[in-house]
Amino acid sequence: MNENFLKNNKVFLMGEVEEEPVYSHELYGEGFYEFFLAVPRLSGQTDVLPVTVSERLMPGVTLAKGSKIALSGQFRSYNKLENEHSKLMLTVFVRDFLAYDEQEQNPNVAELNGYICKPPVYRTTPFNREICDLLLAVNRGYNKSDYIPCIAWGRNARFVKNVQVGQNIVISGRIQSRKYNKKLPDDTMEIRTAYELSVGKIMFDRCLNESAFTVDDRDEGKD
Repeated sequence: MNENFLKNNKVFLMGEVEEEPVYSHELYGEGFYEFFLAVPRLSGQTDVLPVTVSERLMPGVTLAKGSKIALSGQFRSYNKLENEHSKLMLTVFVRDFLAYDEQEQNPNVAELNGYICKPPVYRTTPFNREICDLLLAVNRGYNKSDYIPCIAWGRNARFVKNVQVGQNIVISGRIQSRKYNKKLPDDTMEIRTAYELSVGKIMFDRCLNESAFTVDDRDEGKD
């Protein structure tokens, strides 16, 4: 794989294994397993995130329930067929396991370099909080792309609400899990979990020149 594609999508996570890995699928003779990792926020809350790992990385790594691990990887998407409908699924794909460091101050770091592939959706909450939803296409090797939902807040939301489809943008922040209610065809409600990149910092070339414009909202205390 071209090394540039690895730089487009970088994730670092450190947390506690929720359940032991379970077998997921095989690709070109290589088996892959899935598990969930509980990653603490600075606020004391926890994000429980899906992780996919190759069987070739698992020997010598303890992944039992309650094990504390650190990893580097990529935030990836894939389509899953459910009830004859294609559903976008998200997972952190492990590229390597790292030494666990109790002193690490930020256990959840992600940086994506991609392209806006849908018009941003800007809105305000009943408490007048500004939010903007983005969908970022991040190139991967072998002519593939990952489609990553991102959510911006405050000044960042205002900054990107008019960004055009096709704009190259670099986003850094953390991966979060979020519960929401989904209304089903029979009018019943189902609790589901969404995974997305909570934006901390945005950078892009506004005028297709060398001038980079940056907005950083990490000081707004939204964690």
